[in-house]
Amino acid sequence: MNDVIRKLRDVVPIRPLSMQEAMQLAEIQANLLLSGSRVLLPPVPESIIADLPRIEIERMRPCPVSGAVHWNKGRWIIVVNDDESPARQRYSIAHEFKHVLDNPFIKVLYPGLEGISAHERAEQVCDYFAACLLMPAHWMRHYYFELGMHDPRRLAQRFETSWTAVQVRLLQIGLMASTPPLFEPSP
Repeated sequence: MNDVIRKLRDVVPIRPLSMQEAMQLAEIQANLLLSGSRVLLPPVPESIIADLPRIEIERMRPCPVSGAVHWNKGRWIIVVNDDESPARQRYSIAHEFKHVLDNPFIKVLYPGLEGISAHERAEQVCDYFAACLLMPAHWMRHYYFELGMHDPRRLAQRFETSWTAVQVRLLQIGLMASTPPLFEPSP
């Protein structure tokens, strides 16, 4: 497997992880991938993943899911739903890439805990990785505090993510105190 994927896998201890550990490690992996790419400003380009050796992105229409990943003939195929918005496709690519990173150890890393299945835990960690990669905490804080960009719609435009993803990320990093609305308000 290529060097980048190996380096990202190497930061994860091969043992059952608590949710806090899993989330911290996902953020470390996202930051390592980002720092190795020399991307300094949002939006994070799809190429950060698509240009890696043995990774191929396929867009399908129709597609019953937002994204999926599988190993085929010596490469990882990340499939995304071409009917979804570009922002959703980017998020799905990042989410599925975390599945690639976790693949050899998935059953060890995320055992079911406290009423949450192993599958649900893995999905939560992959979502968190995608958010960390596309909306790194230090960038979000910079745009929020230093540039005064508090409107989630403006942040979503700048980061090329969905309004909902920005709302969740603001909650994750402590910049929003309440549960986000379920639907984006009209401009």
